[in-house]
Amino acid sequence: MSSALRTQRALSLWTLLGLLSFGFLPWYFLQQGSLLQALSKVWAGPETASALVQILQHGRPWLWFGFAGLLICLLGLVGPIAAQPKRQGIFLVTGALLGILGLALSGFAIGATGWSFETLEIWLGALPQGQYGMGWGAAGVFLCLTILLGAGLARLGYCRGDVFIASAVVLCVLLLALFVVYPVCRSLISGFYTEAGELSVAAVWDRIGTPRIWSLGCFSGERHCGVAWNTLGLALATATGTTILGTLIALWAERSGTQLGKPLNALALMPIITPPFVVGLGLILLFGRAGLINQALEWAFGIPPTRWFYGAFGIWLAQMFAFTPIAFMIMRGVVQGVSPSLEEASQTLRATRMQTFWRITLPLLKPGLANAFLVGFIESMADFGNPIILGGQFSVLSIEIFFAIVGAAIDPGMAAALSLVLTVFALAVFVLQRQVLSGAQFTTVSGKGDAGVPLHLPPVVLNVCRGVAGPWLAFTLVVYVFAFAGGFVQTWGRDYTFTLNHFKTAFDVQWGEFGWVWAGTAWNSLFNTLSLSAMAAPVCAGLGLLMAWLLARTDFKGKNAFEFAALLTFAIPGTVLGVSYILAFNVPPVELTGTGLVIVLCFIFRNLPVGVRAGTAAFKQIDRSLDEASVMLRASTLTTIREIMLPLLKPALVAALIYSFVRSMTTVSAVIFLVTAKYELATTYIIGRVGNGDYGVALAYCTVLMALMGFITVVIQRWVGTRELGRREMRV
Repeated sequence: MSSALRTQRALSLWTLLGLLSFGFLPWYFLQQGSLLQALSKVWAGPETASALVQILQHGRPWLWFGFAGLLICLLGLVGPIAAQPKRQGIFLVTGALLGILGLALSGFAIGATGWSFETLEIWLGALPQGQYGMGWGAAGVFLCLTILLGAGLARLGYCRGDVFIASAVVLCVLLLALFVVYPVCRSLISGFYTEAGELSVAAVWDRIGTPRIWSLGCFSGERHCGVAWNTLGLALATATGTTILGTLIALWAERSGTQLGKPLNALALMPIITPPFVVGLGLILLFGRAGLINQALEWAFGIPPTRWFYGAFGIWLAQMFAFTPIAFMIMRGVVQGVSPSLEEASQTLRATRMQTFWRITLPLLKPGLANAFLVGFIESMADFGNPIILGGQFSVLSIEIFFAIVGAAIDPGMAAALSLVLTVFALAVFVLQRQVLSGAQFTTVSGKGDAGVPLHLPPVVLNVCRGVAGPWLAFTLVVYVFAFAGGFVQTWGRDYTFTLNHFKTAFDVQWGEFGWVWAGTAWNSLFNTLSLSAMAAPVCAGLGLLMAWLLARTDFKGKNAFEFAALLTFAIPGTVLGVSYILAFNVPPVELTGTGLVIVLCFIFRNLPVGVRAGTAAFKQIDRSLDEASVMLRASTLTTIREIMLPLLKPALVAALIYSFVRSMTTVSAVIFLVTAKYELATTYIIGRVGNGDYGVALAYCTVLMALMGFITVVIQRWVGTRELGRREMRV
């Protein structure tokens, strides 16, 4: 079967699927019950009826837009039009745009009680009824119209005529627009409104143009600068530190010529498999006023305990623990991808190992270094858990935003204005990173075999890795030993008697009249967290690598804006993202508040940037000749990705899967406003226990989470495996 015929049949199937969704799936979001229960009622009441029944029986004619769009697309796929690519493209684009824009505009214009805007009601008259949030039927129709729109653009010559690429671009753009740009903009735009409700650009400056935000008093004798400079300085320090540490650990694990790879991998990943506040609690047990370090100083030297650890240094140290593993995962894949043949060629030309490392190896790590720095910078700016625990009198933007939303004086406008400052900082670093990487080539994985042996680190570099990364990893182990031990004692600081009562309270299992009963108070939150994270992780990893492939291997208009939108969720605090989702998805056309789906979506798009950055760094190392060879052998784009790209992207895939799953399990700020009694999560349960002073149960739960996520991390690494580059192993 020819490629053109396969594409034609695929588009026909997408059109048929759209028509079936329009006629046989519940159009609006189900308020109760499952999809299977609602399928038998699609011809019944307005809550479960399909779009076709909504039009014919329940007086919602605006839904004809969807059917009309699909019908126009169908006309472009049959008869003589199907043999004329340009004309077919016009039909597909026209039909898809009519359906998408018509349904989207009517969705925003018509709410639950009628028109959403008073002006429309004055012009067009009152509606007899409104509409609910869109559901399964609407999702199916929108998906099909999106694919058909991409196919139409390809027929018109966009994306070199490749239907898969064009459809992927359109789908990703619409997903980013709906679940990133729309909620964030809806939240941030409130910063431009005055207290009287009038739109004014000056309102932003009135809120943020104060000494508390921009003061440089720390340079003139005052204790602190403004929170904007505090945030920027902390982010730069954290990004620099995590990038250096992550690189040193990656080099030590991959190029030391020892069997330290697996132990280093396990130790480096420990901070990422724990809730963010565990690091803060562990550090407080060590360095807090009643911590062991202060007690030892008082006993040995008579130095009275103080709160010296709370502030910029404490936040920075906690962020170094929290974000170094991300840099390590990015850099490990990049170090693995450096071609040994280039290093051997350098040594053949009589270069020393140090010269080879400095002039060959290190420059080839540049994409990974830039990506690790960018991720560390944005993670630091968006961090909420560590500053709230360890900040003391040192304030950052994320804390200011949090108290602007939930403090005594609630001011969403101030929160929005401060979020704009964070976005500007992120944009500046994003542009700087692109300038650093522009005009250089970093390809090291080509279509040719590479029998070279990876170069051992020069003695000086190896000693630096051991001297810096070694103590750091040992310190990491100490912090987590304290956190682990806290769940096994009666009361930390007073009664160190060994006990398992905290675990029994949280995870007790009893035999009841009808079998085993999950009697512990934490089971519901654990099951919810596991199921929602398991749904989000593969989607997040797959979508992140797809976007990375589009950014690294294709060219299309708006590419820079596309990349920034994909990274935008890291540039804003999780609290703001959660509030943005509440504001955007609490009313039609997308009504998801109170459901598990809104939490899954928040997980996906909150964690998406790491998959994008890890994939981008990996793609920069893979020679385009591999893609071209596959295409010359008449493989489709999808086949090339599946058979050629994915096996070489295993380190990036592992990083994306592990990060998205673990961060979904341990996130706090992004979901704290989205959870309900039905969908309580592990972190919100732990925070509740900490708030009640029940640290034993909280630390016991953290211990279970650490063990569980460590096991799942190993399973992911074993399941995905490692890439084979046709190289000899380093000799020990």
